Amino acid sequence: MLLPTASRVAPALNRVPPGLNWVPEVTLDFWLIKLMAVTTGETAADYLTVNLGLGLTVTSLIMTGILVVALILQFAQKRYVPWAYWLAVVLISVVGTLVTDNLVENFGVRLETTTIAFSAALATTFAVWYSSERTLSIHTIFTTRREIFYWLAILFTFSLGTAAGDLVAETFDMGYLTTGLLFGGVIALIAFAYYVLKLDGILAFWLAYILTRPLAASFGDLLSQPFQYGGLGFGTTLTSLTFLGCIVALVVYMTLKWHAGDADKILLESE
Repeated sequence: MLLPTASRVAPALNRVPPGLNWVPEVTLDFWLIKLMAVTTGETAADYLTVNLGLGLTVTSLIMTGILVVALILQFAQKRYVPWAYWLAVVLISVVGTLVTDNLVENFGVRLETTTIAFSAALATTFAVWYSSERTLSIHTIFTTRREIFYWLAILFTFSLGTAAGDLVAETFDMGYLTTGLLFGGVIALIAFAYYVLKLDGILAFWLAYILTRPLAASFGDLLSQPFQYGGLGFGTTLTSLTFLGCIVALVVYMTLKWHAGDADKILLESE
């Protein structure tokens, strides 16, 4: 599936050189690891809550604390560092899932309500971000204020994606496979609009980013959940470890590529 990449996500005047941006370029690597991070977030949250018996409240407190530490590390970099960035993404995926699960299971909030509420929260974040910075481009994240807006938007996309995905799969009783295919089809339409109809790159990116969450989570549930609940029964442990291993391998690859890019810059500057 083709997704918006760095070729046309933002106009030339709305970009900074990649080395000065604090988040990664939007490439195939980006989308692959994002999908895996989402799947890991869904299954890892279930594993900690159910398999380890920690419960939603304890799991949420522990993972939120770890996420805060990861975000402190990420904000301290003042540049894109693969391991720090993707560690924060994986953890914010877990916490975003837990936020929605807590509202639904502990506080009895309906999935329809959480979907609407997180849609409003995300829209408000984008409105305030644009009002303050006059751009929503991920290619111009080079100040602390912009990075705060960025990560807040990321958190709400995960919570919204969890609510919307569960709403379609469970409340509408469409099942994990059908839900995954449905969201995959919508993302394909966005990609078509981006590449063929020249849909605005920033809009295409954020729409795809939101929808990849329920897409990947649906397939994560399909793999991990028992047969009686519509899954394939591989379990949260195996599913989480498999995708976590893929994430680690991709981060190592991206780190090596990142260091190679730095070496090339040094060589060019010395000539």
